[in-house]
Amino acid sequence: MSLAERIISEEDAARARADACERILTTAPSRFEAEQEIARGLGGQIDAEGMASFGFWVPELQDLRVPSGDIFLEVLSPEEPLDLTRAHQEIRFERAYVPVVRLESHAFACLRGMKAGTRDALGDFYALVWRDAEDRWHRILDPLAMSLPFGAMAPAELYDTAAMFAARGDRAYWEALSGGQTPHKFGPVSNILQIHVPTATAGGTLASLTRQFERLAARVEAGLPMDPADQIYLGYEAVQLLPVEPTTVYEAGPAFWQESDSSDTGVTVSLLRPDTTNWGYDNVIAGMATVNPVLLESGRPDELVDLAAALHNFPGTPKRLIFDVVYGHSDNQGLDALSSHFFAGPNMYGQNLAYQTPAVRAILLEMQRRKVDFGADGVRVDGAQDFKWWDPGAQELKHDDDYLQSMADVVQEVAGTRYRPWFIFEDGRPWPNEDWELSSTYRWVIEHQRDPDVFQWGPLSFAHNTPFLYTFWLGKYWRIRECLDSGANWISGTSNHDTLRRGTQVSPKMNINTRLGTTRMEILDKAYDNPAAHTLTYVALPGVPMDFLNAMARASWGFVRNQDDRYGVKVVAEEAISLRWQVDEYSYSMPMNFTRLKALGFETRADLARFCTFLPALVEVTDYDLEDIARLLNTTEPKLAGPFYTVESLKAVARAWMDDMHDYCNIGHSLGALDPVQSSFALGLRDFRAARPWLRDNYGPKDHFGYVEPIDGRTLFTSLRHGPDGEQVFSIIHMEGKATSDFDPLRLKIPGLEGFNWECVLRSPGIGADYVSGPLVMRDSMALVFTRRS
Repeated sequence: MSLAERIISEEDAARARADACERILTTAPSRFEAEQEIARGLGGQIDAEGMASFGFWVPELQDLRVPSGDIFLEVLSPEEPLDLTRAHQEIRFERAYVPVVRLESHAFACLRGMKAGTRDALGDFYALVWRDAEDRWHRILDPLAMSLPFGAMAPAELYDTAAMFAARGDRAYWEALSGGQTPHKFGPVSNILQIHVPTATAGGTLASLTRQFERLAARVEAGLPMDPADQIYLGYEAVQLLPVEPTTVYEAGPAFWQESDSSDTGVTVSLLRPDTTNWGYDNVIAGMATVNPVLLESGRPDELVDLAAALHNFPGTPKRLIFDVVYGHSDNQGLDALSSHFFAGPNMYGQNLAYQTPAVRAILLEMQRRKVDFGADGVRVDGAQDFKWWDPGAQELKHDDDYLQSMADVVQEVAGTRYRPWFIFEDGRPWPNEDWELSSTYRWVIEHQRDPDVFQWGPLSFAHNTPFLYTFWLGKYWRIRECLDSGANWISGTSNHDTLRRGTQVSPKMNINTRLGTTRMEILDKAYDNPAAHTLTYVALPGVPMDFLNAMARASWGFVRNQDDRYGVKVVAEEAISLRWQVDEYSYSMPMNFTRLKALGFETRADLARFCTFLPALVEVTDYDLEDIARLLNTTEPKLAGPFYTVESLKAVARAWMDDMHDYCNIGHSLGALDPVQSSFALGLRDFRAARPWLRDNYGPKDHFGYVEPIDGRTLFTSLRHGPDGEQVFSIIHMEGKATSDFDPLRLKIPGLEGFNWECVLRSPGIGADYVSGPLVMRDSMALVFTRRS
């Protein structure tokens, strides 16, 4: 049966939806509340009886005065089997145009006979289209699509989300939380593991990450021993994924969906499996309700539900899932995916969003609601200080704190359980003012939102932290004091996707703490997986610790994005310094590493290092003129390795760098070299923290934190904390500098430390397992933890 014969337009049902929309707009207390209710029915949805319903907000068609007779729902169905796991295929699609019912800026259509996608079957594709006066067709994509097998710039797949959620494997977890009229409210966890899905496993997909946790769960249940590659995933109460929404596409092509031989009844499409690399923050807003197809091994969004189930069903204590969402900006490519009505002008990341437009505000919140319904327990909001609107009366940008509160107020529903997630905001206002590091309190959202358990990233978690520079810890001591007094609602820890990247951009000429290692790679690895810093975070400081998987695996990391064409070379010039920190001659020489750069003529690390020395300087002196840069690179003596330099070959080098570095950052390359003593100690700290939830609280009047004086060339922190059950926890932490003389930590002049019955429960690497108490010499990165009960 052909597509035209299979689908039946239900115009009466579409008219009923338009009438309901008009009634809502007329009777709702405010336009925003009306748009919120309407947004629940936008996008493509299918009900239990097989009725497919579509709703679009299309103010641009009003702007262009497009008559209703030229607006249609476009339905596309492949004429032959389409395999979402193939890299490339050329498929002929049947096409049908279905009239819509329009009400001002909204358009609706209802159909029977459309195929909805499931885990095991592909659905029909759709978009809204309109015809201009010259009979040219224009496509409007669905920003609320629930399946985008070929990215946010291509037609969406109608997807049966009800079937996907009905089959979820963690139903019992959610049902146990239900009860009463008030939605369940998730609160803070004891700690978080931050994960970038593409570099977290060799497979680089959500499915492969799910299998990793399922294997770990089976080993835990069986009581099997854990090696370091297992331990780095264990001891965390929550997993926070870097954003998993669709991101930008290749700026200069090829597109993942390319059409040819088009007619009113069919079109041939060259389909490429999406394969971009990105750290997740370069979003286009469209598609935020679903999953980036790059992360889907099967091409099915069910993989995200599967991961939630694997975490929630983990033996012992279920692991919670936290989504990292980016609604504070859109990449400029968002202008190609959405109506201009979604945007409020350019910013340093791309485009501001029009939060004050009621429909935009409602659609963004609806995207968030649908995404979290995949099964997240918590939400981290990226760049909350960037949610701004222009006040024409005051002639200034103002923070939209009401919108941030609206984000935290959204009620979710999973497996019949209504709940509100735990919320974390990254808010460094007055960023990007020059004095933000000095003037940011990191407490604006905490102090102004209604929920007492709302969190922010704390000062030791923000981007510009470099714990391998001498005096870093004493220089941050004033921030540490803030953590002690008011850090209970801060995310703490020094390793995350931002800080590790910033570490790779530090000039090696700065005052580096060479006691951390004998090579730059060792120094960087230990700086962000440091026994002393972990002890400070997990034992001494309040708040909720977070670790970045790449740091804990001592894998590489950087700014990974291969979509750029115009500025790709400039980005590589900025990242080039990371070669000095993360790649040595041996690593470069390994056959599986840097294959693309080697193919371009950079046979050795020295070849690439010389190119990376010239490139940043030429980018600056030429004001990023690619033709001049290429000409000057070709004149060097002796001649540079690599291709003959042209604008195109420079872009090819930049693309090779990004793809090779992305592969190099996969933690699979570093797991075999992990130190079991270090990984066991870090796991012990996590378990210690989990057993003492009171350590999250701010310091009380009997608690102590300080540093041993005189400094004498080292920073030695001491902490004494008192639990509500009478337990005391004392830690002494060598953060940096030369070794101490022989001394007894338990004989320091600290109020409350005197007396006996102290037990040494944790010893960092470098301190013998037989150490119980008494004099010892402590060196850089060593730490001890003692406990006793009164």
